Amino acid sequence: MSDTVIRVENLGKKYIIGHQKQQPYKTLRSAIAEGVYSLKGKLFKPFGKSIANPHQEEFWALKDVSFEIKRGDRVGIIGRNGAGKSTLLKILSRITEPTTGQIYINGRVASLLEVGTGFHGELTGRENIFLNGAILGMNKVEIRKNFDEIVAFAEVEKFLDTPVKFYSSGMYVRLAFAVAAHLEPEILIVDEVLAVGDAQFQKKCLGKMGDVAREGRTVLFVSHNMTTVESLCSRGIVLESGNLYKDSTASEAVKVYLEKSYELGQQLALIHRKDRTGNGRVRAASFRILNELKLEEKTLQSGKDYYFEIGYVNYIRTKISDVVVSLDFFDEKGNRVLLLRTNFTNHNLEINAEQGHILCGVKNLPLASGLYRFSIYITHGDKETFDWIEDAASAIVDGGDFFGTGSPGIPTHCKILVKADWYAT
Repeated sequence: MSDTVIRVENLGKKYIIGHQKQQPYKTLRSAIAEGVYSLKGKLFKPFGKSIANPHQEEFWALKDVSFEIKRGDRVGIIGRNGAGKSTLLKILSRITEPTTGQIYINGRVASLLEVGTGFHGELTGRENIFLNGAILGMNKVEIRKNFDEIVAFAEVEKFLDTPVKFYSSGMYVRLAFAVAAHLEPEILIVDEVLAVGDAQFQKKCLGKMGDVAREGRTVLFVSHNMTTVESLCSRGIVLESGNLYKDSTASEAVKVYLEKSYELGQQLALIHRKDRTGNGRVRAASFRILNELKLEEKTLQSGKDYYFEIGYVNYIRTKISDVVVSLDFFDEKGNRVLLLRTNFTNHNLEINAEQGHILCGVKNLPLASGLYRFSIYITHGDKETFDWIEDAASAIVDGGDFFGTGSPGIPTHCKILVKADWYAT
């Protein structure tokens, strides 16, 4: 037990989800009838028993999860949307309590989960550094010892005495990570909030997490980038629908996760997938890849023209304008290699009142041979997220003549193909 810093036993977390009744309008008569029905239910309810509410549903975000983490472990926690990753981290960070089971933590925990977690908006950056240190159980001397390094790492010197509520999301994350990583916690927990930062800062954060791990401290890291998980972590935990599906080496966990993702895309129709986020007012219902003749293709070729077709259902039942659609391409390790989005080219869409199809045409497909997975993201401008579904589909690029010379490029080294002009002078 001396080397065990986290022990989780039969952990479960239940949420009660409320469903609103769909009513176009409410009359005085219906309101009175509902009140009488509610009073009747309370008066004649059997003693000691509760009557099930038809408009509420139990949802178990985690179910019977057990594992141990040793001092110095670098653990990647992976899984699709809704698998329970963020819920697990919130329980381990003492942000929320479990419904069932127990957790034992031996050591100070610093966590970076959501933008806004852990800082007080009215306090300055300087004051929040000292506040977070105090929460971790450190005194002023210990905090001052790391203060200059925190500020330098976060690159917020000019705004140190500004209330953090005025910080951009990038500045906020930079300072939050710097505090979490430099105040010497025994356990560092980081969710994918780092995606808010720029690429250079992400690289710096990953380097710092590697340093923390080499110092013998424990790192728990959630990411959708499998290459990062494999390079940073020594161990991987795969969550599937709230259950612990796999606990092994990082490489083996990544392999299992990718295989499961591929199988799900093949076996279950997109409209029936539950592993999605968004308010569901508009949902992606199908996905196909079509050739120039609008015939479906299963295997693609580099350098040819294709249409990516997304079928949708509009539950609002009225036309919606300013709809943004994103189609992300990921390689077999989860690295995003291509991103297509309507607002990049000022092509936000107006969609039909009930259902229809969205077509994205790509000429001269610039992908090298390999397996690719797609994620679909649909929003209403920047106001609300309708639907976001990872691993919506997959496709294999096999062959083709992008360069017109017969060369396939080097797919193991580079996934994007670009024609270049070469000169010697």
